[in-house]
Amino acid sequence: MKVGIVGASGYVGGEVVRLLLSHPEAEVSMVTSTKHVGEYLHRIHPSLKGFTELTFSELDYDKMSDNCDLVFTAVPHGTATEIVKAFYDRGMKIIDLSADYRLHNPEDYTKWYGWEHPHPDYLSKSVFGVPELHRDKIKNAQLVSCPGCMAVTSTLALYPLIKNDLIDTDHIVVDSKIGSSGAGAGGTSGTQHAMRAGVIRPY
Repeated sequence: MKVGIVGASGYVGGEVVRLLLSHPEAEVSMVTSTKHVGEYLHRIHPSLKGFTELTFSELDYDKMSDNCDLVFTAVPHGTATEIVKAFYDRGMKIIDLSADYRLHNPEDYTKWYGWEHPHPDYLSKSVFGVPELHRDKIKNAQLVSCPGCMAVTSTLALYPLIKNDLIDTDHIVVDSKIGSSGAGAGGTSGTQHAMRAGVIRPY
């Protein structure tokens, strides 16, 4: 299976590439970046040197659709809305790693993310990407929306307990922490490790 990664220069995109390069059924055929077009992938992700000679290209929907069977979108929240729609309309299979298609209720985007979703009709087309729980739906889905780190760890920890009626569901408390890399490769001074080390900041 030929795979393309949109936003491969970021932390998440780099990890997707690393995992796919060692996957026996996957061939990474295209990687895109807005800042590093023409540069070697391993220049941005030094740990991949010796494993690939891929270079970053601009995002070209038609070219990627012609050369890939599946596309990962590893771009910041709010950026994937148009990218996912463009590939979906071309009949591509997409695994979206942003929050842009995780929620099926458009009003939840206004409530939790502070912006109005531009394509609410597409929200119901996505399958929540937890293979441990939704494997059959994922197999047949055109659009898979992966959960965030806190959501998936909480879900997988609680699911067997709730399923087997082992805990009181009225008194569940989830206390989650995320490392500084969770803010992504861009960010601000307040999201960088040197500023965050040893600090807990609620958000």
